[in-house]
Order: sequence, then structure tokens, then C-alpha cells
Amino acid sequence: MCGHAIIALTKLVIETGLIHERGNNPELTFNVPAGKVHAKAVLKNGKVEVASFRNVPSFLYQRDENVEVPGLGRLRFDIAYGGAFYAVIDAESIGLELTPLHVNRHIDVGRRIKRAVMDQFTIEHPFEDDLSFLYGTIFSGPALEAGHHSRNVCVFADGEVDRSATGTGVSAQAALHHAKGELRLNEKITIESIVGSTMTVAAVEQTKFGSYDAVIPEVSGTASITGRNEFYFDPDDPFGRGFILR
Repeated sequence: MCGHAIIALTKLVIETGLIHERGNNPELTFNVPAGKVHAKAVLKNGKVEVASFRNVPSFLYQRDENVEVPGLGRLRFDIAYGGAFYAVIDAESIGLELTPLHVNRHIDVGRRIKRAVMDQFTIEHPFEDDLSFLYGTIFSGPALEAGHHSRNVCVFADGEVDRSATGTGVSAQAALHHAKGELRLNEKITIESIVGSTMTVAAVEQTKFGSYDAVIPEVSGTASITGRNEFYFDPDDPFGRGFILR
């Protein structure tokens, strides 16, 4: 499951004619490991101006926990799920500035926090064992642009930084804020990424997910088609079957 990929694919398959849907608000359904994701596009003159998707049930998993992190001391964090599990940290509480100039520190701190949480806490998805792990760390801080809610920097997998606000991440944030009484149902907030791009999210429906009180987040954003790649396979290529270097 990748939120910004859903937004990008929605634009791609419609504008290239890979999928033909009628009307100015075509809808698509994507099957992802976390479940079914329902996407919708807003078209103007044949172009997708905005794409949105209703994500899988998202919920606050652990609230106001503390973890001892080597070199950082004791930190407070939440764990929320939006298609993957994230540890959410207040960036200001550890003196992090959420700008590209500090990306190496984001990676270092994010990896240390992730390892510490994984070592000291157990994470269990209500239904899917394959999703029962901490995918990343989200640093949340003040927005840099007026009218925006906040800024996310997501360090995921093994020290990767998402240049978007992270679709599953803003879904987790919507669940977290709603559970804490900070986000009303159907209230939209806009969250910035490390490079200033944005996603808008709202908790549009309340539901149960196993034993958890959950919400259905609706995430919207924009995408651009930047190119088309074409590959060739030469029957005389000695490396035509590929190779692996480890």
C-alpha cells in the first residue's frame, strides 16, 4: 500500500487511456496488501486535477508511550496505523527541523527510534500477521505555509525518506488526531511534506477494526506524469537474463 502511488496511478491510468471510465469523477478500486482502496479523480478538460482515495480502516494503536533511545534519552511517541504502522514523534520535542537541510539527521534519528520501539514494544495487526511490524517513524511539526495543519517527515523501511507527506502516514495521523479529539469527523487538514508538497486528509467515517475504534481516511493530492520508459531485450545480449550483485 502506497498512498502517493495510488494518487499517481489514478492520474496515469485515466489520462493515458489505460482504463476508460466515463464522467468527470471516475472511480477506481485498487487491491493492496492492506485491503481494498477506493480512488476517485476530478477531471477538467480530460486532465486529472485532483485524485483522492478512501483508505483502509486506520486507528491509534498505542498512545502516549515512552521509549528509551540510545543517544536521545527517553522519548514520548504514539503508534498509529494507516495501512502500515508508524511511530509518530513530535519533532520539536527532540529539536528536529523538518527541512531538506536536515535529512541526514532525520534518517539517523528515525532509524534509532524505530529500532528502539521494535525492541521494546510488540506490534500486532488485528488480522494480517504480515503487517504486524513497525514500518517507519513519522516526525510531525508545525507547517511552514499559512493555512496548513502540520508538516510530516516519514523515515520508513531501512532509512528511506518519503518526499511526499505519505498517504498511509497522513491516514495514520488522521486516526491519531481523531482519537485524541483534535480532528472532527469530515474536517479536512492539509499536511506538508519535507519538500513542501501537500496531501489533504479527512476522517470521513467511523468504524471498528477488530477491537480498535477506527476511521476511514480520505486522502487527496496531485500528481504529474513525467515520462515513459521503453525497454528492449536483445536475444544476443549475454546479460539478457539479468544478474545480481550482492
